[in-house]
Amino acid sequence: MRHLLQPRTMNRAILAAAGSTLACWPQFVLWDTKHFPLYYLLASAFFCGIVLWSFVFAWHTPYTGRPIFTDKFDPKLFSVVTLAGIILSTACKFWLDPKLKMAFPEDYPTDLLHWFAEVLFVFAFGQLFLTFAPCDWLMRLCRNRPVTVVLTAAFGASVTAMKMQPHAGEISTEVFTYLLTGRFLGALLAVLFYLRGGMVLAWWWALLFELRLLPGW
Repeated sequence: MRHLLQPRTMNRAILAAAGSTLACWPQFVLWDTKHFPLYYLLASAFFCGIVLWSFVFAWHTPYTGRPIFTDKFDPKLFSVVTLAGIILSTACKFWLDPKLKMAFPEDYPTDLLHWFAEVLFVFAFGQLFLTFAPCDWLMRLCRNRPVTVVLTAAFGASVTAMKMQPHAGEISTEVFTYLLTGRFLGALLAVLFYLRGGMVLAWWWALLFELRLLPGW
């Protein structure tokens, strides 16, 4: 816990949470079906962000031995990330997305502004909540990389399952199963890329995946 409670860790977490909250702002403004006022959503994102970012700044480097941010990548690793992103994104676009879009049209951006807001949200909070923070927390808890990777991916798939559970009757069991399998695989790769190349590589992976939702593509 000594890493978590250091003033430097908390200061960095507060600054990062403020940046994440600002990046989430467009998504909250464009969220037509939100049930809470904007100030409540922003405050929630900020305070949750402080906790999540503190996990990252406190435990990532001490328990993984790698920096959080780096611009030096192994060309082979970057090629693998790019190829995997293109393959998974293409598979989802032509097989899963047409079926899911019919059941959940609100999850798909209708124009460039909504797509950009979605990408910012994924970068600022989605990956932080589903990949970065749980991965670093589990690395500290388990001290075992394979266990951490699998449990973090399982957490991401579980969140998807909970989100889809109220609407399970709107899609077939087969599609639901493939959705969870794809979510688990995508989360597994995201964690591996995060551990190998830090946030920048994980963000690149997420961008490749989100490009399939770009209106007009």
